[in-house]
Amino acid sequence: MALDLYDVPTPAEGDLESGELVVTDDVLVKYFALGPGAELTPHEHDDATNVFHVLEGTVTVIQDGTEEVVEAPGVVLHERGVTHGARNDADEVAVLTASLCPLPS
Repeated sequence: MALDLYDVPTPAEGDLESGELVVTDDVLVKYFALGPGAELTPHEHDDATNVFHVLEGTVTVIQDGTEEVVEAPGVVLHERGVTHGARNDADEVAVLTASLCPLPS
Protein backbone atom coordinates (compact mmCIF):
# COMPACT_ATOMS: atom_id res chain seq x y z
CA MET A 1 0.00 0.00 0.00
CA ALA A 2 1.42 3.38 -0.99
CA LEU A 3 1.57 6.31 1.41
CA ASP A 4 0.43 9.72 0.22
CA LEU A 5 3.20 11.97 1.45
CA TYR A 6 2.10 14.90 -0.61
CA ASP A 7 -0.58 16.03 1.76
CA VAL A 8 2.37 17.55 3.63
CA PRO A 9 1.73 21.19 4.57
CA THR A 10 3.92 23.91 3.08
CA PRO A 11 5.62 25.63 6.01
CA ALA A 12 6.42 29.33 6.08
CA GLU A 13 9.92 30.70 6.50
CA GLY A 14 11.44 29.46 9.75
CA ASP A 15 8.64 26.94 10.36
CA LEU A 16 8.80 23.16 10.56
CA GLU A 17 5.80 20.90 9.96
CA SER A 18 5.87 17.22 10.89
CA GLY A 19 3.60 14.23 11.13
CA GLU A 20 3.57 10.47 11.45
CA LEU A 21 3.27 8.35 8.31
CA VAL A 22 3.79 4.87 9.80
CA VAL A 23 3.61 3.71 13.41
CA THR A 24 3.89 -0.01 14.21
CA ASP A 25 5.26 -1.97 17.12
CA ASP A 26 8.78 -1.80 15.68
CA VAL A 27 9.08 1.19 13.33
CA LEU A 28 8.17 4.87 13.17
CA VAL A 29 8.28 6.92 9.95
CA LYS A 30 7.71 10.65 10.18
CA TYR A 31 7.83 13.44 7.62
CA PHE A 32 9.43 16.81 8.22
CA ALA A 33 8.78 19.80 5.96
CA LEU A 34 11.23 22.59 6.68
CA GLY A 35 10.55 26.11 5.50
CA PRO A 36 13.54 28.26 4.59
CA GLY A 37 15.64 28.77 7.72
CA ALA A 38 13.86 26.05 9.73
CA GLU A 39 15.70 23.46 11.79
CA LEU A 40 15.01 20.00 13.16
CA THR A 41 16.87 20.39 16.45
CA PRO A 42 19.72 17.92 16.92
CA HIS A 43 18.78 15.03 19.18
CA GLU A 44 19.63 11.35 19.64
CA HIS A 45 17.98 7.97 20.01
CA ASP A 46 20.06 5.69 22.23
CA ASP A 47 18.11 2.53 21.37
CA ALA A 48 17.21 3.03 17.71
CA THR A 49 18.74 3.60 14.29
CA ASN A 50 17.44 6.62 12.38
CA VAL A 51 17.51 7.12 8.61
CA PHE A 52 16.72 10.40 6.82
CA HIS A 53 15.38 10.24 3.25
CA VAL A 54 15.63 13.69 1.64
CA LEU A 55 12.73 13.81 -0.81
CA GLU A 56 12.61 17.46 -1.89
CA GLY A 57 15.07 20.31 -1.78
CA THR A 58 18.36 20.50 0.06
CA VAL A 59 19.06 20.15 3.79
CA THR A 60 22.13 20.60 5.90
CA VAL A 61 22.35 17.42 7.96
CA ILE A 62 23.96 17.75 11.36
CA GLN A 63 25.59 14.61 12.77
CA ASP A 64 27.73 14.56 15.91
CA GLY A 65 28.76 18.19 15.39
CA THR A 66 29.60 17.91 11.69
CA GLU A 67 27.46 19.25 8.85
CA GLU A 68 26.87 17.98 5.32
CA VAL A 69 24.65 19.39 2.58
CA VAL A 70 22.38 16.67 1.17
CA GLU A 71 20.24 17.19 -1.93
CA ALA A 72 17.16 15.19 -2.90
CA PRO A 73 17.17 12.34 -3.45
CA GLY A 74 19.46 11.54 -0.57
CA VAL A 75 19.70 9.05 2.29
CA VAL A 76 21.58 9.57 5.56
CA LEU A 77 22.16 6.89 8.20
CA HIS A 78 22.32 7.85 11.89
CA GLU A 79 23.53 4.95 14.03
CA ARG A 80 22.13 4.44 17.53
CA GLY A 81 23.16 7.15 19.96
CA VAL A 82 24.45 9.54 17.27
CA THR A 83 23.25 13.12 17.67
CA HIS A 84 21.51 14.21 14.45
CA GLY A 85 19.32 16.97 13.05
CA ALA A 86 18.67 18.95 9.88
CA ARG A 87 18.49 22.57 8.79
CA ASN A 88 17.13 24.20 5.66
CA ASP A 89 19.59 26.87 4.51
CA ALA A 90 17.93 27.17 1.09
CA ASP A 91 15.19 29.52 -0.12
CA GLU A 92 12.74 26.70 -0.89
CA VAL A 93 10.88 24.19 1.28
CA ALA A 94 12.74 20.93 1.96
CA VAL A 95 10.98 17.64 2.77
CA LEU A 96 12.48 14.57 4.39
CA THR A 97 11.29 11.46 6.14
CA ALA A 98 12.89 9.94 9.20
CA SER A 99 12.61 6.21 9.86
CA LEU A 100 13.27 5.01 13.40
CA CYS A 101 13.78 1.31 14.11
CA PRO A 102 13.24 -0.36 16.43
CA LEU A 103 10.63 1.90 17.95
CA PRO A 104 11.88 2.96 21.39
CA SER A 105 9.77 1.71 24.25
